Amino acid sequence: MDLDGSGLGPQMGGNLQISQKMEGNDSLVLLSGERLIYAITIPLSTSIILANLVIILGIAWNRQLHNTPNYFFLSLLVADLCTGVALPFIPLMGLNRELSLNSCMVAHIFPNFLFLAFLFNLVMVHYERYICIVDPLHYNNLWMHRSFPLALLTAWAPPLLYASLPAFGWNNWTGPDWNSCCAGSQKVTPLSNCSTNGTTCCSYRRVFPNAFIYLEVYGLVLPAILTIACMTGRVLWITRGQLKDICRLHRSVERGAQASDREHRLNLRYTRCVVAVSLTFLACWVPYLIYMHVCIAFLISDTKWSSTTHIVLSCTGIGSMAVVPLVLGLANKQYTEPAYKLLQKLRDRWRRKTQEPDEVAV
Repeated sequence: MDLDGSGLGPQMGGNLQISQKMEGNDSLVLLSGERLIYAITIPLSTSIILANLVIILGIAWNRQLHNTPNYFFLSLLVADLCTGVALPFIPLMGLNRELSLNSCMVAHIFPNFLFLAFLFNLVMVHYERYICIVDPLHYNNLWMHRSFPLALLTAWAPPLLYASLPAFGWNNWTGPDWNSCCAGSQKVTPLSNCSTNGTTCCSYRRVFPNAFIYLEVYGLVLPAILTIACMTGRVLWITRGQLKDICRLHRSVERGAQASDREHRLNLRYTRCVVAVSLTFLACWVPYLIYMHVCIAFLISDTKWSSTTHIVLSCTGIGSMAVVPLVLGLANKQYTEPAYKLLQKLRDRWRRKTQEPDEVAV
């Protein structure tokens, strides 16, 4: 019997070298994945944060905007700002990392909560403006205006409760198939330098069960997007009907080319509105819908897929959706007027400084 283990030395040494080499390759893959995530999300995140700050300061400085509708929009901007801050961490949820239970839960639950809070606030803002157009007589008596704190709680509390469910036990942390999670499994492409100890492997599959993911996508996210799309379509339909009434009124009051010119301008303005809404939907919502359904398709098929594809889709999908409030805010001149005046003052001051040396030289 070889008690000193000299006979197993070469074999153990070879296995050790192979494992070290695999860990080194996993480290390189994780590092390249993180670099790609930061390269895509940092510019997006910075732009989203700065644009939200500009609109938030514009609402804060203009006292005429201190009313309930703008408070709802301010809540949406805060949620969007938080989403911009968390944007680099959301794609990281697709990478396997070596984290403790508490750290892994926070790394997955907190970004998911911010994303859901952003979505709920977006639905709230669309609903409030939808009622303003569809039922203007009862707009001031809307429950959201009579009890603003309750409406604000409705936009933030349910996302927090649902996102926290994995922390209260709805997770796969003690699943039987996590011993090889970080070293590579049939379900997850190996992307990290985790140890093979199942207690330190942090994966979104350990935090979010499949039922949790399906419920969030098809019970919360997709219905919210469809609700926003239906309300927007209904508003455009009502606007089209009002436009026809205006054109009919012009024909009855005025005759000749003048009325047709006004109708042409009104139709052109409505066409531009429809085109702007359509382009916003295509640019902001379609990338996220593609990313969401691709993720679900791979989750159902239980196949491996490229980490680069996942990173690009997640970054562009979530980043494009976070641009929606910025489109709504930057389109309103009242929100951007303080920033515009500040830029104008800085430009005038810079012009004066550049003209002074020329005058001295003359």
